[in-house]
Amino acid sequence: MQASPLKGIRVVDYSHFLAGPYVGRCLAAMGAEVIKVERPGAGDAGRRHSAILDDQQSGYFLQLNMGKKGVSVNLKDPRGKDFMLRLCDSADVFIENYRPGVLDKLGFGFQALSQRNPKLVYCSISAYGHTGPDSHRAGFGLIAEAKSGIMQMVGTPDAPPPMLRIALGDMYTGIHAVAAINAALLGRTTSGRGQHIDMAMYDALVSMHDYAVQCYTLQGQLPEPAGHDLPTSTLYGSFRASDGDLVIAAQVDDAWKRFAALIETHGGPGGFGTDVRFHTTNGRNAHRAEILAVVEPWVAARPVAQVLGLLDAIDVPCAKIQRIDEVLRDPQIEARGMVLEQHHPRYGTLRLPNLPFRFSDCESTVPDVAPDLGQHNAEVARSLGFSDAEIDAMERDGTLYSRGGT
Repeated sequence: MQASPLKGIRVVDYSHFLAGPYVGRCLAAMGAEVIKVERPGAGDAGRRHSAILDDQQSGYFLQLNMGKKGVSVNLKDPRGKDFMLRLCDSADVFIENYRPGVLDKLGFGFQALSQRNPKLVYCSISAYGHTGPDSHRAGFGLIAEAKSGIMQMVGTPDAPPPMLRIALGDMYTGIHAVAAINAALLGRTTSGRGQHIDMAMYDALVSMHDYAVQCYTLQGQLPEPAGHDLPTSTLYGSFRASDGDLVIAAQVDDAWKRFAALIETHGGPGGFGTDVRFHTTNGRNAHRAEILAVVEPWVAARPVAQVLGLLDAIDVPCAKIQRIDEVLRDPQIEARGMVLEQHHPRYGTLRLPNLPFRFSDCESTVPDVAPDLGQHNAEVARSLGFSDAEIDAMERDGTLYSRGGT
């Protein structure tokens, strides 16, 4: 059995809310020692965001910060700044997601830290990146989703686009940051130097377009919101059955022919399965309204289970649109270990989403629960060479802050 891929790598996670903490959680899952640094008192604002359990913890924070050590330090105190600089000197990776320029003013920008520690891989995540006319602007994932063109393509033409309800901008940018950090660490083995990784949520979401840009640049077509299906990939979308909703992916020619023949033999119009107008992607797209006029009532007349059974039998991809409670009970999710169970000393058993990484030759363990504010102050300080007397003084004075501290 191999050691975890990032064992021996120290990461300073000086980020908040979602994108940065998600990167730290991923690196911790790969074996890195991740030290989350928070401000005294309030800590990461994510501690008070969504499923709030008390004044220090939320489900949001517990999910994004498991597997990390936690310190809380007052950077306005010279001893606190020295602590942070020594911590960064000891680190391989630094993660931050503040507006560009904020950490430069505090003395913790890339130039300052890399001069002290040339091997440091410094990852910045922001809405627009560190260059360009909008680099100074604040933003969240929602802003990037709106700017990127993604929101404009969902929903229906007669209403404002809906919220995506998942943090697409943060998480997609975050996982790209994980990839870039690992690449920079690999490159460091030959160059001997770290570098600055500049991740922008707007960039990440624009890069995600798999067809819309091509439709416009190659054919002059602007994708418009179409509600429940994909007009450029007929038949690919969601449908309402008699007792619930499901999705059908019959956009590939062979799958379409099997699907159309099934409908014809189970109550659909004669000739539907052999209509050559529908046997190519362009043909199906051109006659999308005619196809939907047959498929929608055919699905609506049957329960979800019956439709899924018929489609599974002919190998046409399909699935019920599940609620979260159904997802958590799904035997496939259970088999893949995608729901973690942790024991928390205050909250009892926690059930939280796992990460999707699977390594064939590395031991997989349940990570420690997310740290209390300043929980590992003394442990980390000792690793940096501070004496017990110095640690006691900093804790007494509030330079190092903990949940139960002064």
